[in-house]
Amino acid sequence: MAMTMTQKILAAHAGLDSVRAGQLIMAKLDMVLGNDITSPVAINEFKKSGFESVFDNEKISMVMDHFAPNKDIKAAEQCKQCRMFAKNFSIKNYYDVGEMGIEHALLPEKGLVAPGEAVIGADSHTCTYGALGAFSTGVGSTDMAAGMATGEAWFKVPSAIKFELEGELRPFVSGKDVILHIIGMIGVDGALYRSMEFTGSGLKSLSMDDRLCMANMAIEAGAKNGIFEVDEITLAYVNERVTRPFTVYKADEDAEYDEVYKINLSEIEPTVACPHLPENTKEARELSGIIPDQVVIGSCTNGRLSDMKAAAEILKGRHIAKDIRCIVIPATQKIYKDCIKLGYIDTFIDAGCVVSTPTCGPCLGGYMGILAADEIAVATTNRNFVGRMGHVSSKIYLASPEVAAATAVMGRICDPRDVK
Repeated sequence: MAMTMTQKILAAHAGLDSVRAGQLIMAKLDMVLGNDITSPVAINEFKKSGFESVFDNEKISMVMDHFAPNKDIKAAEQCKQCRMFAKNFSIKNYYDVGEMGIEHALLPEKGLVAPGEAVIGADSHTCTYGALGAFSTGVGSTDMAAGMATGEAWFKVPSAIKFELEGELRPFVSGKDVILHIIGMIGVDGALYRSMEFTGSGLKSLSMDDRLCMANMAIEAGAKNGIFEVDEITLAYVNERVTRPFTVYKADEDAEYDEVYKINLSEIEPTVACPHLPENTKEARELSGIIPDQVVIGSCTNGRLSDMKAAAEILKGRHIAKDIRCIVIPATQKIYKDCIKLGYIDTFIDAGCVVSTPTCGPCLGGYMGILAADEIAVATTNRNFVGRMGHVSSKIYLASPEVAAATAVMGRICDPRDVK
């Protein structure tokens, strides 16, 4: 039976020769992930179910990234609960203040996910790791608890949509613009419980950071997962970080897809998602009348080193506009250190930005940049729902680091090619 990339990975992890869309399977897991918000719920369920051991202490990751460093007493108690669980079960991949980063940037950086692996995480943006050619998807905390104990999870095998990419990205256009363009095209439920599979000659124009960004936002189109065909760029990235053996799966030529979209990367413009859905997309130049109060550059979507570089190149020698607050959040400690070595931190501070320790913070309205009533933010984050970043009357425009930095300088939403 012909299968997609995702179906091949799931078949292998279920011990089956083949699977078909809609089939229910039990699959073995290579990694189970939780953070400081979702792990405590999973730990409670773990205890309630009477589990007394974990399936593999090297295949569980807990990353304290949402409200860490602790913003209040409740956050402190949640992190403490995770810390004690990790200690009791000798969880190898436990990351707390000083070592943690934003989870979906940290795990690839640490080599904890490889092509062909199956990953679940109690966070919806776990789909990020599809950039590496893995099957990865978000689950509830109850499924995380069962996964930690048994190393397995139930799945309904998804059907798939194929995105054939061709052409090359133009200057000041990145993977964030591509995925916003796609979500604007198919809608927030356009890939509902389906796999978004990316292939084509255009892949060579996309860096790993571009791909991680795009896979991260597959969930914003309703997808079960996003996954990229493994190529030389993937292998170069993975071979620097992963020492264990892994398997590369490629879709069969006659695999069945619900739809096939051909996208020319050279035609994509700097794109912005307007409130209050990621599908409400417009070209940046159409929104020049929007004056934000705050710009956020960071998150699990766009907090990687290339994102910092793109922002720094626009901000260098310039200052953010009056009445704009600009928050920059490198996604991991390594990225933070690299930013220091490359002079990006000096650039950000000299431009009038504040630079934060790695944290999810403002993305989910946690801390480090909450919006007041009627305030507007331009953010490189992944969601712009009502009240996502603060007050219910605030508004969020989703954009690339290039657009966000240009906006901070110009004091209005701006195509980065128009910065003066």
